[in-house]
Amino acid sequence: MDIPAHLRYSTDHEWAAVEGTRVRVGITDYAQDALGDVVFVDLPAVGAAVEVGGSIGEVESTKSVSEIYAPVAGTVVAVNPAVSDQPEQINHDPYGEGWLCEIELSEPSSADALLDAEAYRALTES
Repeated sequence: MDIPAHLRYSTDHEWAAVEGTRVRVGITDYAQDALGDVVFVDLPAVGAAVEVGGSIGEVESTKSVSEIYAPVAGTVVAVNPAVSDQPEQINHDPYGEGWLCEIELSEPSSADALLDAEAYRALTES
């Protein structure tokens, strides 16, 4: 299982790439593997205000439908239209082309509460 060291993670299996006050969000390799083949993605609207742990969309796979939760609070400033057209990108490249949205942080320190790679690995192995 791939857990890049430069990213932060939520206990709900979302990853966050923090760059200044902007955070790119996706689901982890662990999550996409558990879901199976992703066939549909419902992304948040640009401009939507999100709270930590609030639902920002859904990922539907051949096995189930799972909520996507915001790992940070802020405003959605971008979404990845490519995953709407090719949701399998989440399976093939969850940390690259399979990203879901970008959030402008309303409270920059909120990203500090996310897990580092070591803590997320411990979570997935327990």
